[in-house]
Order: sequence, then C-alpha cells, then structure tokens
Amino acid sequence: MDASQYRDVVLGLVFLKYVSDAFDERRDAIREELAGESDEYIGESLEDQDEYRAERVFWVAPKARWSFIAANAKGIAASATDDAQSVGDLIDDAMRTLAEENESLACTLPTVYGRDNMDQRRLGELVDLMNSVQFSGQGAGRARDLLGEVYEYFLEKFAKAEGKRGGEFYTPASVVRTLVEILEPTEGRVYDPCCGSGGMFVQAEKFLERHHQDPTKISVFGQELNERTWRLAKMNLAIHGIDTHGLGSRWQDTFARDIHPGVPMDYVLANPPFNIKDWARREDDDRWRFGVPPVRNANYAWMQHIWSKLSPTGEAGIVMANGTMTSNTGGEGDIRKMMLEGDIVSCIVALPGQLFRGTQIPVCVWFFARQKGKGASGSQERSRQVLFIDARHLGHMVDRVERALSDDDIQLIANTYRTWRGRPSADGDYEDVPGFCKSASLEEIREAQYALSPGPYVGAAPTPEDAEPIDDKIVRLTQELTAALDESVRLDAVVRARLGDLNA
Repeated sequence: MDASQYRDVVLGLVFLKYVSDAFDERRDAIREELAGESDEYIGESLEDQDEYRAERVFWVAPKARWSFIAANAKGIAASATDDAQSVGDLIDDAMRTLAEENESLACTLPTVYGRDNMDQRRLGELVDLMNSVQFSGQGAGRARDLLGEVYEYFLEKFAKAEGKRGGEFYTPASVVRTLVEILEPTEGRVYDPCCGSGGMFVQAEKFLERHHQDPTKISVFGQELNERTWRLAKMNLAIHGIDTHGLGSRWQDTFARDIHPGVPMDYVLANPPFNIKDWARREDDDRWRFGVPPVRNANYAWMQHIWSKLSPTGEAGIVMANGTMTSNTGGEGDIRKMMLEGDIVSCIVALPGQLFRGTQIPVCVWFFARQKGKGASGSQERSRQVLFIDARHLGHMVDRVERALSDDDIQLIANTYRTWRGRPSADGDYEDVPGFCKSASLEEIREAQYALSPGPYVGAAPTPEDAEPIDDKIVRLTQELTAALDESVRLDAVVRARLGDLNA
C-alpha cells in the first residue's frame, strides 16, 4: 500500500490500542476503589458505562477490546455455527462497536481492515507488534499525552510521505505554535474553518497546559471538507481528551454550508488551502463585507469568512500564500484596501520558505482583531496601525528540504506582537527594529498602494561598520587572492603527479 492508504490502517490501530489500554486502566482503578465490596457489586460497577465516561474514558465492549483482537491476531476459524473471520474482520467489528457505543466517535473510525486489498498475515503481525506497546500504567493523563505525541508523530511522517497532499491535513507544528503564541487563546471558543487533522486545537490546549491553565476553558469548533481528514481530526481530538462535538456530525464544505452559523468565535486559527479555483461561490453572500472574491481564487473568501465569525473582541491568525499581500487580480487589491481602511488587520508576518514540505514557496500570516484599541487585548492603542514582522531570515534546516522555527524564533515573533499590543505576557517594550519589525500607520500603507509585504516597511538591517581604510583593504585582499592562486598551482601539480602514478 502507499502512504495514503496505510495511514488509516496505522492511525486507526494506534487509536484502538490507546482506547483499550485507557479502558483497562480505568477498569483496574475501579477494582481498587471498591476493594472490600462484594464481588457482585464490583462486577456491576465494572460494567457500568458511566464509571468510565465520568473519567473521559471511552466504553469498550468485550469484542472491541485489544486483548480480544490480540488473542485472535490470526483470525477465528470457521465453526459449526459461524463463518471464519479474519483479523481484519474482527478489527472492523471492533471499530463499528466503538462508534455505536460512544456518540462522539460516530462516523469517525476506519473500517478498512477486512477489505480484499488488505494482507491479513501482515495485519496480524502488526497487531502482534503493537501488542507489546503499553499506553497505560502512568496514569490516564500521562498515557493520553504519550499517545497524543505518537499520533502527531505519525501525522507528520505521513504528511511528509504524501508530499503536497500531506499539506491538506497537516500544518507544521512550528507554524501552528507561532499562531497560538501570538493569539494566546486562554478561554472561549476556538475555531478553524478548515481544520485538517485538528492540529490548531491540539496546540491551543498545549498552550494552556504550558501556562498551567485549565484546558477546559476553551471549546473547539471546526469544519473540514475531506471525509478522511475529518475522521483523523475526530480521532486526534479524542486522543487528546478534547470534546469533538464542535466538528459537527459529518464533513462539510465551509463555503457551501457553514455548520456554525451565528456562533461568535473568540479565536480563529487557520491554514486554508491556497488559491482554490473551484469553490462554492455566491455573489450575494453576506460574508463578503469588503468585496466579492474572484471566481478563480478563494484566498480572500477565506479571510472574509473568518472575519465574519469573530466575536466583538475576537482575534484571528490565518496562514496565507504570499501573493495575498500584493495581488490586484480579480479585484483582490480593492478588497485588501477596504480591509485596511476598515482597520481589521493587526499584523502581517512574512515567514521563511521551506516550512511546508509539500511546497517550497514562503508563506505569510495575517492577523485580524475586532478591537485594536486599549482594552482586554492590550494596553497599547493600535487603531489605524499595522505591525509588520519580516521573519524570512529565521528558522533552521531540519533536512535538505524542510525548515523549522526554533522555540527562540517563535518567542521572538510572539513577543514582538505582545509588546506591540502591550499585553501582560510581554517581555519589555516595543521598538521598531530595522530589518525585522515596524509599526506602520495607515497613511504609510496608503502611500505604498496598500501593498503589505513587510520588506519595504521594515527596511534593511543595519550593516556592521567597516573601519578598515580602502587602500589597506585592497592590499590585504590582493595578498589573500595571490596566496590562494599559489595554493591552487601547488595542488594542481600534486593531482597531476598522482594521475601519473596511476597510469605508470
């Protein structure tokens, strides 16, 4: 199988193993809690589904438990009353049973294991291999964190294996963290209209954990068009203990049908697919507050949809193609002008190239804010101003084709925004830094014809002063060049001598 096929196989099994391990751990805990009670009472409690759900543990029926699957990794032979069942059939039955008995998993789990194209021998061997892995024994919270890391690791690896298509369900963690660290979602509704595998929500929860705040203070709302990706998101959130009801009962096109109409969002984090040419467009859509987006490009449709979802104090961060900062085709320049004159843009960050494995092009992040004046979002008055951050020089190469932002890079970008807004979390005071950041007025943006590439605003970084006199520099460089040429002649003679020895 190629990566896009066995992705569902592996992630589904990892999920099933975790659910069963967490169930077994809770089952053991119930026994310990009821030590000394009658066997009959303990037995009834062990089969009480509420005992599990109260601790955010899924109920797992006997034939859906990993122990049953592992014991029958080679399948079940036919009997006088029943047909033979392969291990794939058993796993499919387990997935269906889990989904039926746990409402939040409805329409979520893959049932691909009993198909004709599935090598049942190898599938059984994979079950045996995973049987040695335990996601329990360290407490339910730690087990969930561990499995969450495993799941995210697999998502990243599958995204790399699938190349450009992997970008449909996975946004690099360093990019997501940049958005989260700038917006600082502490409580309220967090929304992603094209949520992929749910990475934005997971990082929002991790932000709260890092700052020792209650993760339940945020509730997540999302939407995803691709069925398989929507299923990935539901499993990913379930593993992290995040309520999945906000993703809706099925996958759905955000432009064709918004499944959260009239619900104001406090934070929006999104990485929409760039430059979509075929999308559900209506000219009379009331989301187009700043102008009707062009037929053949949905970039400004995504941005206006997101703006329409924000609460009166809401903020948003949207990853976009660099072309959105300057494009004038299809009326996009006029829409951008109206957005800027409407004072909805708070910040533009230009990111380095190669952050996305499937594309080498650099991207930018647009930040919106309903309130840019003094208030809950910051102590600095920033109306009719936009912060520009040029982060194209940041990051490090993790291999030949992919770049990542370090923790220090992310904090540098985030703290620049925090100081600009005057947030309590800011370290220091804001200052324009040539070559990196600039707080530009709306008048300056008008003079630039509403183009938003940070480079012209932030300017060039100062170059170190060269105190060496020009005459001395010429003499020094001439001597260095002469020495290099002499060394080249010497090495040329050595190489020719070696070649002569080979031919002798």
